[in-house]
Amino acid sequence: MSGTYLGLPSFPKAAHDSTRDTQLRANLTHATHTIRTKRATAINELTDWPQLRAAGAAIKDHTLHHLDHYLLQLEAAVTAAGGTVHWALDANEANTIATQIIKNTGETEVVKIKSMTTQETGLNHALETAGIHAYETDLAELIVQLANDKPSHILVPAIHKNRTEIRDIFTTHMTHWGRPAPDNLTDNPTDLAEAARLHLREKFLNTKIGISGANFMIAETGTMVILESEGNGRMCLTLPDTLITIAGIEKIIPTYQDLEVFLQTLPRSSTAERMNPYTSLWTGTTPHDGPHTFHLILLDNGRTDTLADTTGQQALRCIRCSACLNVCPVYERAGGHAYGSPYPGPIGAILTPQLRGTTTPLDTSLPYASTLCGACYDVCPVAINIPQVLVHLRERITQGGPTTTHGTRTTIQPAKGHRLERTTMRATRWTLNHPTALQHAHNLATHTRHLHPQHLPGPAHHWTDTRNLPPLPPHTFRHWWQHHHQTPPTTNTGKGTDTRSETATDTGTDTGTAGTDTGTGTGTGTNTQTDGGPQQ
Repeated sequence: MSGTYLGLPSFPKAAHDSTRDTQLRANLTHATHTIRTKRATAINELTDWPQLRAAGAAIKDHTLHHLDHYLLQLEAAVTAAGGTVHWALDANEANTIATQIIKNTGETEVVKIKSMTTQETGLNHALETAGIHAYETDLAELIVQLANDKPSHILVPAIHKNRTEIRDIFTTHMTHWGRPAPDNLTDNPTDLAEAARLHLREKFLNTKIGISGANFMIAETGTMVILESEGNGRMCLTLPDTLITIAGIEKIIPTYQDLEVFLQTLPRSSTAERMNPYTSLWTGTTPHDGPHTFHLILLDNGRTDTLADTTGQQALRCIRCSACLNVCPVYERAGGHAYGSPYPGPIGAILTPQLRGTTTPLDTSLPYASTLCGACYDVCPVAINIPQVLVHLRERITQGGPTTTHGTRTTIQPAKGHRLERTTMRATRWTLNHPTALQHAHNLATHTRHLHPQHLPGPAHHWTDTRNLPPLPPHTFRHWWQHHHQTPPTTNTGKGTDTRSETATDTGTDTGTAGTDTGTGTGTGTNTQTDGGPQQ
């Protein structure tokens, strides 16, 4: 991936600051709760949602397992339709190809529809370095660009801004990028949308190059598909003379028929709409209709390495709906910037370390940016088991092991900073495999419980800084079990036979104080043993 986001602090450091921004948290809470409520309503309207979810996952898995075949089929179809296909191994290669195409036209300005793939490659920065100005036309992306900010949400990049902040951004910065904001602009959503529309209209009519991503690429026909809500994408796709589409190789699906599934699941999962407002499809070029020249840049940038991981490859099913972000308690409080990637939230926590590798403190911290509550898995429309991949990546970070890097199978070393965790887990595993040692450890822990500190030392202090250390009971579960369920030796004292083990009824009367077994061996008395109840 691009180095644009590298150098940012690790997730814990970034989240430490962002969680203290009360305005940010208020904006995120309001927005995510609103979207998740609407989404739940839209999903509940479909009785066959589980079947659609399974179908989407199956289509994606089938495509990924035959990716080489479908990519070649797509290339042949696009070429036959008058387009040109380029292959980019990494972000720099994709940016170089796009820059050269634009330079060949002699233009110095481009308009863009929202594209996470170009954010991943850092295209805007690369174009700016080459003297080419890129104008974002998606409303949220426009806000982020005018504020010199970074997107913080997949679907709503400016989710961390409220409308008053947006009004101030338009008033202050719009004049430096083209048509200024109207005088006395209010924070009414209608007025803000009208200001953006007037500003962008000039860009659409005067710019000759358009750049887009793609939600889906249909292999059998070479058709690109984009779903959007504002209509800006359709302007970018039809008005310029030259259209450049940059898409990851995992965006491919085999047939038009497969698109039917995703046109139902994606709008409901992302914007909670039954049907997407603008769905644009185009295949190559058509004389006297739309762009004269079409270039498709297919981007790998770590995707084939991810595909080689049998557990982590399911992240490539993602259709960028952002449903997982809107239910994540960590994202809701930390915000998207803390993830240091164009892909924030739970999906970013598993996708980014696989695309970029786990060589930086930021990337090694991302798989830990989760509570593992599983809410992200429950809402994913293509059934990506995000908690499973998170645990898998944590194991890779702490244990090292075989992985694929740049197409070569290699063995990586454990990441730095996890030595204590690794040592602790190995000691725990050994103890659990040796019952006698485990018993001694339990006895030692209970006998010394009055000496245990309330706050853990070293790196473990982060755990007790925010929660109480649970007190240990006076006896182990093993001791409790033996005391309650082991039949005492039978001794004929001349007062009858103790038949408790066969017929006695334990009424569970626990007085909470030390006591003695008052059973008299009659077989019907109340067991009032009060040794503290279940301990562990």
